Amino acid sequence: MGAPIVKCPTCERPLEWSEASPFRPFCSERCRLIDLGAWLQEERSIAGESSATPPTSDEAEKPEQGSG
Repeated sequence: MGAPIVKCPTCERPLEWSEASPFRPFCSERCRLIDLGAWLQEERSIAGESSATPPTSDEAEKPEQGSG
């Protein structure tokens, strides 16, 4: 049984998922760099809360006051 065939996420060209494809899951270095550029220009992102925004006053931790 041969290696599985997958589609390049950038150009959708079929490629073999094996050591013969050094840029997998991309078909070439060009497709890999196109994808990297999209991440760097924030065209792609992972959903979730942004850590770049400071917490609101309600979310900020208040220092505990000791009794004593």
